[in-house]
Amino acid sequence: MSGASLYIQKDLEITDVQVEILMGILSIYSIIGTLAAGRTSDWIGRRFTAIFAAFFFFAGAMLMGFASGYTMLMLGRFVAGIGVGYAIVIAPVYTAEIAPASARGFLVSFTEVFINIGILLGYVSNYAFAGLPLHLGWRFMLGIGAVPSVVLALLVSGMPESPRWLVMKGRLADARVVLEKITDTPEEAEERLADIKTAAGIPNDLDGDVVVVPRKRGGEEKQVWRELILSPTPSMRRILVAALGVFLFQQLTGSDSVVLYSPRVFESAGITGDHQLLAATCAMGVVKTLVILVAMFLLDRVGRRPLLLCSTGGIIVSLVGLATGLTVVDQNPDARIPWAVGLCVASVLAYVSFFSIGLGPVLGVYTTEIFPLRVRALGFAVGEAGNRLVSGAMSMTFLSLSSAITLGGTFFLYAGIAVLAWVFFFTCLPETRGRTLEEMGSLFGMTDTGAEAEDAAPATQDASCTARLLGASP
Repeated sequence: MSGASLYIQKDLEITDVQVEILMGILSIYSIIGTLAAGRTSDWIGRRFTAIFAAFFFFAGAMLMGFASGYTMLMLGRFVAGIGVGYAIVIAPVYTAEIAPASARGFLVSFTEVFINIGILLGYVSNYAFAGLPLHLGWRFMLGIGAVPSVVLALLVSGMPESPRWLVMKGRLADARVVLEKITDTPEEAEERLADIKTAAGIPNDLDGDVVVVPRKRGGEEKQVWRELILSPTPSMRRILVAALGVFLFQQLTGSDSVVLYSPRVFESAGITGDHQLLAATCAMGVVKTLVILVAMFLLDRVGRRPLLLCSTGGIIVSLVGLATGLTVVDQNPDARIPWAVGLCVASVLAYVSFFSIGLGPVLGVYTTEIFPLRVRALGFAVGEAGNRLVSGAMSMTFLSLSSAITLGGTFFLYAGIAVLAWVFFFTCLPETRGRTLEEMGSLFGMTDTGAEAEDAAPATQDASCTARLLGASP
């Protein structure tokens, strides 16, 4: 949509307000899929939920590709948005649940890697179809998205189901078969199965191919909502605050604004001509993708927390540089200032690089790790819903905000928010590298069974961000 919007505005003769609504509304629509994904994946399984998402991707791309006007284009964004909501929840949850602890960061980051490859292919399609007649070019740019959705459905249909979901459904034999495929030894598979059974609330002495999973009184779904949102324990509250902080700050630092409006940012910096603008966005996409490939190998070696702090620090510097360059250009409209243009381009490339080395891939990895099994799908869905809501708000107000306080002022504002993000990450997020999913609760003062740990003072001190932010003793 980044490059297609340039041609949609010319072809359909729509206003800037309609453009920013078109750009950002997908994130708002995706909240529907995000909130439904947890319930759906707990009902039909992680794998079939991914296939379900592919259907929405296909239908949305076809509607946008054949759109006859703005209304039909918005309908296509609505359908595709639901698919986005499902996909951004189920992909990292499924990967986290099937990956071994030693490589979980590497494998879960694949979600962010292929999101970036998709963004890059979107930029490439913008450039490739820019030479077509005006009424055809943007339709091909958007309609081509139907192809990967078909590939997604076909490939996922041949993958195994999550062993943790199978255990939640009492299908112990099926879970054991999957675990034996993804662990090094049968003994390790049995050990992991025992850990998952404990996390799911299944007694160790309860065994068999299919067992009845003990259910808590009051209904399973109500119990999950009560445990996570309505009446959380102090440990669960710390987990929820940590996850929501990562989800919300990822968008509040302006990531979607840079990705979606990069042609306009480059144009404001002094780069003119559609082909030059699209070529610059392609270069940004290449850098973004290459850097995240590096991040894949660092997540399990360096750790989540160091990458997140370095990434956010770099984002702060990049946003200040971009805001400074754009302010200089804006204050000298009749003169071309090469150093300011260069600073803007370099700052955008630095921004996407720092984002892709930490804040981008760490979100999916960290937030799927820290939620206990029984609330993982719902917890991630709630976090993603907040993430999508902020993303939509940021995207749909970017043009209006930049008109009110200038483009440079907007990025100065994002830089200030990034400073707050760095402080939050430093004070609230413990390191999770190398731990199994069943061990994560101990970092926040929770036992393996989900109860509050009586001797969890060290973990509580590590995770109690409220006390640290207020400067008080936990």
